[in-house]
Amino acid sequence: MSRTVDLNADMGESFGPWVMGRDADLLDVITSANIACGLHAGDWDTMAETMKRAVANGVGLGAHPGFPDLQGFGRRRMHMPAASLANLVRYQVGAAEGMARAAGGTLRHLKLHGAMANMASEDEAMARTCYEAALSVAPDLIVMVLAGTAQEKAARSIGCPIAHEIFADRAYNDDATLVDRSQPGAVIHDAALAGQRMVEMVREGAIITESGKRIETRIDTICLHGDTAEAVDIAKTVRQALKDAGIGLRRFHDEAAS
Repeated sequence: MSRTVDLNADMGESFGPWVMGRDADLLDVITSANIACGLHAGDWDTMAETMKRAVANGVGLGAHPGFPDLQGFGRRRMHMPAASLANLVRYQVGAAEGMARAAGGTLRHLKLHGAMANMASEDEAMARTCYEAALSVAPDLIVMVLAGTAQEKAARSIGCPIAHEIFADRAYNDDATLVDRSQPGAVIHDAALAGQRMVEMVREGAIITESGKRIETRIDTICLHGDTAEAVDIAKTVRQALKDAGIGLRRFHDEAAS
């Protein structure tokens, strides 16, 4: 059986007349979309249009909830009571589920955004709060986790379907968390390097950190960011590198490969 992997990207992050990312181009490359729910980025019109385009392209729909931080793009850490955090996630997943249905699609997965995701990758209790809240709204969701972190531990403890994610354009610490964006080399801008890294990680079934450490993990999906100048080039290069290496593309938890 051929090895396959999903390609996902964060999108729907434009706000009114301010355009963020090249969603239409990315939708020709990816197999799953993580769509902003209007609090860290996006708005109701952007969400509706992104859902519609994703459905037309056969791309899986995912909710991408984050902190209510438009100015900081959801990348600034916030601390709130667990009950309030749960309601914050429910609010956004509910919006995404409704918009997906209206677009003629089905919400398949959940992926936390930005600082919320980074904090959950370090804090199993927080991750569990977020995931249980999402599943209380949409019980059949597949939870996308940052492989090898507290996110994965939380999802396993719940017993929900999981998609293990690695990042094409981010460097890794030795504990499988992402190098902070404030650090040199945290974001990879070289498309060829990104493609080479992804082929190596998928073949080895391991995250390769900045120090060269191998962290064995299942790999179901690769994140391709959409908010950098070279995003589409990286996405296309990674997709082609995987195909050239004999690695097929499919949505996670689907049967057919392309």
